[in-house]
Amino acid sequence: MKKQTAKSDTIAFEVGQHVVYPAHGVGRVTGVETQLVAGAKLEVYVVAFDQDKLILRVPTARAPVSGMRPLASTRIVSDAMRTLGGRARIRRTMWSRRAQEYEAKINSGNLISIAEVVRDLYRSDDQPDQSYSERQLYESALDRMARELAAVENIDHAEAVDKVSKSLAKRAA
Repeated sequence: MKKQTAKSDTIAFEVGQHVVYPAHGVGRVTGVETQLVAGAKLEVYVVAFDQDKLILRVPTARAPVSGMRPLASTRIVSDAMRTLGGRARIRRTMWSRRAQEYEAKINSGNLISIAEVVRDLYRSDDQPDQSYSERQLYESALDRMARELAAVENIDHAEAVDKVSKSLAKRAA
């Protein structure tokens, strides 16, 4: 007997729709395929991440559990932009512990959490330089945030980076 799930339990993504996959950022659903895996038929979303030249196949039944979600709403984007204007909250713990926390926030796929990392690791020109690992985490978070902002507002990536940078610079001024 086949187990049926309620429609409300699953999020249906359409071909051509932008989605966010926590570990990879913004991608586009390019198709839905049925594959034979270990003798069982499995329906998967095919998600392309152009920036990484990556194709990911996510089982349709596991998509919500994996964290795959539609793009953030304009309200969440404005909340994330507002987060950038807040005060940096840098905990006084060892860098390795903070780096793990930042990495977890970036890979959570949550736009507000990613904005917190961008805000906390941002350095204006008059502040001391960042270490290599701080810079890498900052760039990763900035890229992830800008890609989602670009997709939501239908602007190009460079324009989104500029918008985030201006918001950060306003805070520092």
